[in-house]
Amino acid sequence: MLATDLVTNLQSRLPVLWLNPGLRTRDDPFDPELVEDARRRMLRAGPLLARVIPELAGTDGLIDSPLLDASSLRDSLGGQSTWLFKADNRLPLAGSVKARGGVHEVLEFAEATALAHGWPGDDFVELASPRWRDIFAAYRLVVGSTGNLAISIGLMSRALGFQAQVHMSSDAAEWKKTLLRDQGVEVIEHEGDYATAVAAGRASAQGDLQAHFVDDEQSVSLFCGYATAAQRLAEQLQEAGVEVSQERPLMVYLPCGVGGAPGGITYGLKQVFGDAVHCWFAEPLASPSVLLQMASGVGNKFSVYDLGLDNKTFADGLAVGQASMLAVTCMQDRLAGVFTVGDSALIYYLRAAWEMLGEKIEPSAAASFAGPGWLNGSATGVAWCDRHQVDPNTATHLLWSTGGNLVPKEQFERWLAS
Repeated sequence: MLATDLVTNLQSRLPVLWLNPGLRTRDDPFDPELVEDARRRMLRAGPLLARVIPELAGTDGLIDSPLLDASSLRDSLGGQSTWLFKADNRLPLAGSVKARGGVHEVLEFAEATALAHGWPGDDFVELASPRWRDIFAAYRLVVGSTGNLAISIGLMSRALGFQAQVHMSSDAAEWKKTLLRDQGVEVIEHEGDYATAVAAGRASAQGDLQAHFVDDEQSVSLFCGYATAAQRLAEQLQEAGVEVSQERPLMVYLPCGVGGAPGGITYGLKQVFGDAVHCWFAEPLASPSVLLQMASGVGNKFSVYDLGLDNKTFADGLAVGQASMLAVTCMQDRLAGVFTVGDSALIYYLRAAWEMLGEKIEPSAAASFAGPGWLNGSATGVAWCDRHQVDPNTATHLLWSTGGNLVPKEQFERWLAS
């Protein structure tokens, strides 16, 4: 049952901080060892990725982003302690947080397809050969997306020779559709929102034995691919000399749409750091789908439309009406809470990222920036810190960016000027 004051504030589009009571009513729907399987698959496939992804040429093929000092951003926005910026806007191939999950699912499908055709499975780089590209050309990967997952799945599929079909709402960013079409990806537009595109993609693949549907709402492969980010982050923090402990906890703020990417990352972080990490999701005022689903429980699906919200936001990558039940189930006792952000704040934060860090991000990626302020500047946040014995002035605050590197210059300049 949703609290009356929460409903009132959400319907009035007032920014809120919701705290997770941490009640587990349903077990995780997959084996946690699958995260380690995904990490190993990505490592084994490194030479292949270095061969087929131009940005990775001459490297070990690691899909990763830099961890940046964000003290200038902290000083600009008003904060204390250590601030860091996880620049997933720079991830290779997709330029967004969707890269790890998308690349992993395409790799897993390529591996299964090749094994079925007699590949011994010893050397992933063999899958870049003309022989395997010819075999893969008979198969089709299908996805429904607001844009960034479409780019990840579409470009990785084409890099290996698969056909790729993406379903998007007609109001999704035009530059994303153009980018995909220019790379030979079939883009099908639909009237309606993200859920309409996902349903159309699922229907397109159904019954086709040579089609694989990438289910943004339910895919364990995507989820585990996202979770692989945690181990690499742990290495980066150690390299930077950043302590993560219950005395000096890590506070992570993640923009959230359907919940798969931030859910996977949170799942991985809790595996690595346990109670020394606290993760928070950031959602638009018009699209708090994960907040609503978690607050109402995992027993029945709950949509933002059920609350009278219109799911219209400047943060197109976060415009999702119904949360992933896979993500929500896994977040029951792992997520600290969810806060909401207005569109005007997103543009302010986007400009701050550019001016203070020189980072080009999408409006969606800026949603995380409000997180530290909620813990320091709201009664709800202060009470949470007291209850969990967290001092926000000694904790490490990590803002997780989710996209922006592929945004055309003209589009980014329009955002800056808006």
